[in-house]
Amino acid sequence: MIRKLLNEFKHFSSYPKPMRVLLLTNLLYALVLPIVELFVGAYIMRNSSELSLVVLFQLAVYTGIPITFMINGWLLSKVHISKLYSLGMLLSGVSMTAMMSLESLDRVGIFMAGLIMGLSYGFFWANRDFLAFNTTKDENRNYYYGIETFFYTLTFIIIPFSAGIFIAATDKHGWFGGNGNVAYYFLAGFVFVLTIIASILVHTGGFENPTKNKFIFFRFHKLWRKMLVLASLKGVAQGYIVTAPVMLIMKLVGEEGELGIIQSIGALLSAILLYILGRKAKPKHRLLIFGFGLSLFVLGALFNSVFYTAFGVILFVLCLIFARPLLDIAYFPIQLKVIDIVSRIENRNEFAYIFNHEFGLYVGRLFGCGLFILLANYISDDIALRYALLVIALIQFLSFFVAKDIVRDTVKLDAAD
Repeated sequence: MIRKLLNEFKHFSSYPKPMRVLLLTNLLYALVLPIVELFVGAYIMRNSSELSLVVLFQLAVYTGIPITFMINGWLLSKVHISKLYSLGMLLSGVSMTAMMSLESLDRVGIFMAGLIMGLSYGFFWANRDFLAFNTTKDENRNYYYGIETFFYTLTFIIIPFSAGIFIAATDKHGWFGGNGNVAYYFLAGFVFVLTIIASILVHTGGFENPTKNKFIFFRFHKLWRKMLVLASLKGVAQGYIVTAPVMLIMKLVGEEGELGIIQSIGALLSAILLYILGRKAKPKHRLLIFGFGLSLFVLGALFNSVFYTAFGVILFVLCLIFARPLLDIAYFPIQLKVIDIVSRIENRNEFAYIFNHEFGLYVGRLFGCGLFILLANYISDDIALRYALLVIALIQFLSFFVAKDIVRDTVKLDAAD
């Protein structure tokens, strides 16, 4: 066993230093993401009991991201990419602190806190996507994203379980004077410490800024337009994936303790599967992995719609734990391969496509979040959580056919190059 672990470490060490530093930085930030994604929503639910406020926060986050991608593109000509990447990570803690300092959770305050979180995600993802593109090649991207999603999945075992137990114990035993919100303040402090360490580490990677400054274009190759359709379909599901588990668990299962425990069930098996896939899967397997992830998402949404009980929610979350990383491990290499090809054809800055891709995601996210808000406000929360989720899953399943078309085109263009 020890020998196998040493062999895996030796394999990891065989890759270039910038790729290894980026993966280790993302490992540290992976410890932050479960707190941001799960417990910020739970904090809003605890202090307001309004599902629409959770979605409003998420919509503000999604609005802040593309705006920050544009700001980031301008700053890359003047500021080193490592500093912008660090800024994105540090703003996660700022957003949590801003929201928890509000005397009451009104719509304006939540929207502003969401915008700050959107700035955080924007600086993080804009630079992380470019660095992932710049430090990898098509043949090792399955491994890169396998390791990265392995980290993210593993942290969804440790962090939700530990943080959920901590929050529940605070309520049960009356720690901090019985004020459960203090537990969230400790989590925000934990986020700050981790992001500071990650910010220091990222400066050791020797990363370089994009060589060309222009990044805003309006006309693109046909292959990239297909990629934008795929991004929009991905965004539609994201509007629900990030918020739906929290809302369903808080509504049908219980408090934050159950939230942490349920998110941890099955995640260990998922992490092991992802590592094996990243190590063994070839570029030709990406479409198969993508289709399997989409099918699991539909199956989980179907369980939720049929049962709409604590049991149905648990089945949905378990399916999602496997589906979400499977989709990522296939989607991102497909996206970067398309950028490889179209940036050569059009002779443009690679960041131009990373920036433009975010607007494709945003269109889908607006649709997903907007659908929930309309259904929750004008029909009922139950309809929004029970049936619309299945509709969203079926819409996203169309991604398989778009991805299949994209993969076929990339093979043809690669052969012709």
